[in-house]
Amino acid sequence: MPTAIAVTSPDLVLPPTDPQTPLAALLQSPHAQPLDAALVDMHRLLEQHGYVIAFYPASIDAAHEHRLHTVRSLLETDRITLIKSDLPPLGLAILVRQLRQLSVCDFSPGVIASAARLLSHYIHAGAVLNSVTRLERIPVGLTAHAKSWMPGSQFAVLAHPDPQLVKVGPAGALTGPDFACHLLLAKGTANADWITGTLAPSWQVKAVQETALPADSAGWWGTGKVTEFAAYLPDISVLYQLVASVRREQCRWCAMELIGDRCGFCASRQPPEEEPAAPYGAAALGPVPASAYRARPLTRAERRRAIAPGP
Repeated sequence: MPTAIAVTSPDLVLPPTDPQTPLAALLQSPHAQPLDAALVDMHRLLEQHGYVIAFYPASIDAAHEHRLHTVRSLLETDRITLIKSDLPPLGLAILVRQLRQLSVCDFSPGVIASAARLLSHYIHAGAVLNSVTRLERIPVGLTAHAKSWMPGSQFAVLAHPDPQLVKVGPAGALTGPDFACHLLLAKGTANADWITGTLAPSWQVKAVQETALPADSAGWWGTGKVTEFAAYLPDISVLYQLVASVRREQCRWCAMELIGDRCGFCASRQPPEEEPAAPYGAAALGPVPASAYRARPLTRAERRRAIAPGP
């Protein structure tokens, strides 16, 4: 069975792109499910899949986050990893779907978990907002704050990977991906015409799909008048090659397989490659002059003198 991917909200479970993509398990909040039922559900996931990779947004309710850690602690298992993400709701939903796609491939649970950091760099997530007065996720200048009070103002914001903010209009432009991508659009009350008519052509988007606006979008962006969008790599073969091209290593703490410099399960940072030992003795006094190195092999006589016993 593939590694289980779990989420804390049904909005993070986008429809699969193919029949092979599995759904994600829902880890409900403590207000919706008692602790004993949550323990039973998680134990069942472990029995069926072996490992569970759970994603939750950084904006999650504190009680819900505490529940996730409580379940993992009470089950006393290292086969559950909890990954907190700063991505906007729509961008996180795309990342979860991509990892659902990869979960049926021949990648170990550790590689899938650590691939989340890699794939997130290829997600360009933003929104069109009618106001930025309560936007706290990216820096907003005083000029933008003042313009947001003007009737009819709209702003295009890119939150990830590099924060950007422009006023919607013919001159407004956001720097987008430098690769072939698709665009997912979640229409809200903010006008989406600029996204489909200006942004998508400038980013050379190959296709635009629509989905429902996540319930958490208003809180994340600081306004209910929002339309969210995200560009991403749609092809599973490209995602597979991207992850497979990275060197795999074994975590020195928990022994899980990983890619990158951080384990996806225990979150420990991997030490850099071993450096040459520090110099000692005469070599520690300073750099060795270039004249000390021979530009030619030693002769036979020189080799005999070099290995001859000293006086």
